[in-house]
Amino acid sequence: MLTPATALNAVPRGLRNPLLTEYGQIVGNFMEGRWAAAELSGGRFCEIVYSILDGHTKGRYPTTPSKPRNFVDACRRLESNTGVPRSFKILIPRLLPALYEIRNNRNVGHVGGDVDPDFMDSNAVVSMASWIMAELIRVFHGVSTDEAQQLVDSLVERTTPLVWVSGGVRRVLNPKLSLQDQTLALLCSCSGTTKRGDLLRWTDCKNHTYYKKLLRTMHRERLIEFDETKDEITILPPGAKEASRLIGTL
Repeated sequence: MLTPATALNAVPRGLRNPLLTEYGQIVGNFMEGRWAAAELSGGRFCEIVYSILDGHTKGRYPTTPSKPRNFVDACRRLESNTGVPRSFKILIPRLLPALYEIRNNRNVGHVGGDVDPDFMDSNAVVSMASWIMAELIRVFHGVSTDEAQQLVDSLVERTTPLVWVSGGVRRVLNPKLSLQDQTLALLCSCSGTTKRGDLLRWTDCKNHTYYKKLLRTMHRERLIEFDETKDEITILPPGAKEASRLIGTL
């Protein structure tokens, strides 16, 4: 069974561990509203992914990630590779320079960019990095895109200033948020699935019948996946997008 512990285990540890760490930094910084830090991590993430693609094509991986002298040209050279999946040859190599550009020329890695680090750019970094992670998992493990995305969503526990965490307790610090928004914020702060009983405790919702009805509605709207047989909830990409919007309003 594919789990966060076994994800991308075909990639040598010297590349796999930095990749998972950097992706965790991107998501964590974004959820905490640290836009510049999230975008800086996006640049390092690009260099690690490039090292993985280049090593996969050559049949020998470097022991550690490295930065090509000319990143854009190096990515273009990947397009001439044969015998690799199209996403390793075209899609990811063309996406990496755009992601790298945010770090280099949007007033993040260097001064003098035409915009300051903000939610919009950071959201783009998270979205592109998440897609790349899912595609790496899909190819290396031969799973569906849905399975790959679910695993990516469980790789890191996302922290957010909206949610206070202490031991097994989580609290949304803005009680004026709707119960639906509180639920999304809580789910976004967790990795993997969450029990309905935990959400009831964390939201202080006493009306169990109403809350179950709300979860069913959110399930129909594809904000969450509500498995009533296991009484477990998982946030879906549209729900995560809504939660990100809440962070962007801080």
